[in-house]
Amino acid sequence: MNDGVSAVIFEGSQPKSMVEEMMAKVRQAALLDNLEKMKCIPSLGKIYLHTNRPELVESATCLGAEVLLNSIGPDQFHFGKAMQATIKEHGLTRVLCLSGAGCPLITVEELQMICQKLLQREQFVYTNNTQSVDIIAFTVPEAIAEAELPVMDNSFALTLRDQLGLKMELMPHSLGLMFDIDTPSDILVLGASPFGGLRTKAAIESFNLDYSNLEQAKAVLRDEYEDVVLIGRVGAPVIGRLNAVLKLRLRVFSEERGMKSLGRIKAQEVVSLLGLLIDNAGLDQFFNYLAWVARCAFIDSRVLIYHYRYDPSDRDRYLSDLGCWKEIEHPWLREFTRAAVECQIPVVLGGHSLVSGSLWALCSELDPNAV
Repeated sequence: MNDGVSAVIFEGSQPKSMVEEMMAKVRQAALLDNLEKMKCIPSLGKIYLHTNRPELVESATCLGAEVLLNSIGPDQFHFGKAMQATIKEHGLTRVLCLSGAGCPLITVEELQMICQKLLQREQFVYTNNTQSVDIIAFTVPEAIAEAELPVMDNSFALTLRDQLGLKMELMPHSLGLMFDIDTPSDILVLGASPFGGLRTKAAIESFNLDYSNLEQAKAVLRDEYEDVVLIGRVGAPVIGRLNAVLKLRLRVFSEERGMKSLGRIKAQEVVSLLGLLIDNAGLDQFFNYLAWVARCAFIDSRVLIYHYRYDPSDRDRYLSDLGCWKEIEHPWLREFTRAAVECQIPVVLGGHSLVSGSLWALCSELDPNAV
């Protein structure tokens, strides 16, 4: 039985295109940067890395991880079963869990704080997001071996609280605990910022990315009292952060928070009011309206995608985030992205992480009071 804190990290990918390979390369670099930080935490014991990427074995092992290599593709991987097996095999009692690119800007001090808090508590779960987990620390309940854990980690915190009776607390909101690399838009935000570890920055710089649209949006954020639109799964913390740090007039339309963890995507229950507006106005007119009411916009496009019951490939989603509409195969997503690119104002597309951690990172970069 291991009574100390152990880390369990999951990083798997099966790239089928160049843009997916870019995502995998940056995520792996972020993982290695985080492993280097973890070496500095006295209260953190063994680190277990689940991955299907053989190229990570040597470098991760050199940084102190025990690599549990598998040949399972992300679509077949079951997070809950892998977690249960790791806990049982290694006798884990306190676990710090994150994805390979989860919280790439977390500090050594934050890692130490999480471990210390976990060592001081019982029947406890500590996470950065209730409905979309990037990092989670928990004391292992006795019933976990028989519990039905989720296939994906998004709803893991809810399972530990609601089914296994652990007391939940939310981690403080910070750049290190909010920012995640989920989509190319997060890579753009990170690549154009002063943040990130040496490996991560080097990986991003190896790609010829176009930052012009993002830089135009950042110019609007730097200005005073311009109208900025936020659309999608926007949470209160990032709204508060934007209002506290920058001089903006926010126009926020937040909908379908928790659509993945609550099973609404699988049940095809996602409904977007803005999707209904697009139905009536058409894509071009929707973006004309957007340019009428704001100087720039940040859109979590996944809500609209699932509103229409579409399921484009990861390649097409990522190309949309980069604004490469001519390369997209999915007809609706191609037209949506074209209309966004041709809008009279800068429109930044992405997923949930764009309107949460990436906006937080932009605030931290543009904060006039930052030292």
